[in-house]
Amino acid sequence: QPNRRYPVLYVTDADYAFPIIRQIARRVNLDGPVIEEFILIGLSYGKDDKGAASRRRDYTPTPNGPRNSSNDVHGGGAAYQTYLKEQALPYVDAKFRTDPDQRIMLGHSYGALLGAQIMFTDPAMFSSYVLGSPSFWYDKRHIMTMEADYARSHNDLPANVFMYMGGFETRGPTPRHMRDGDMVRDMQVMEQTLRSRNYPGLKVQSTILDNEDHLTVAPVGFTRALMAILPAK
Repeated sequence: QPNRRYPVLYVTDADYAFPIIRQIARRVNLDGPVIEEFILIGLSYGKDDKGAASRRRDYTPTPNGPRNSSNDVHGGGAAYQTYLKEQALPYVDAKFRTDPDQRIMLGHSYGALLGAQIMFTDPAMFSSYVLGSPSFWYDKRHIMTMEADYARSHNDLPANVFMYMGGFETRGPTPRHMRDGDMVRDMQVMEQTLRSRNYPGLKVQSTILDNEDHLTVAPVGFTRALMAILPAK
């Protein structure tokens, strides 16, 4: 359809997320449309960077990284956000038949932390935010400070937000449970906080996926997110 414009889904950690989401989108629509057709854009790591170092720098909002990774640079999230807004998004919109009203950000772990940072500083960059296993714990839950700062000066947050978390991403007795922190609780607190703001333009939903941990949850989380954010019309 030559005049049709399509939603655009931007995914962080492209080396992992791009091929999985591409195959999920094909698979779920085999017997008929379940999710809407969309343009998939993978956000790669910095040129000549190792993936772990690139994401730690570009996906985090402050330089105060975990103590066990003190040799890595953190806190480049604002600069990376500027790159997305001023270079990546305009390039994609100029090259493809994009629908400017359906621009989606999907990130997992630190990628979801970046998504939340964007949502609380320049929410109009994207219409929807998928925050998968978000690292809200980062720097003493600094993201909650960013949320509170946004709430003090805004009466609305126009966004469709979908969060997912593995059931093992909390403290527990098995090796798949977390030894420190409680990411499930952090997600629940964020959802409760957002709902308490009563933003008229905000839609927020979340799911906890049983028998999944931080590493295994992504594929099923991606699937649930696509079905929630891009249901076939």
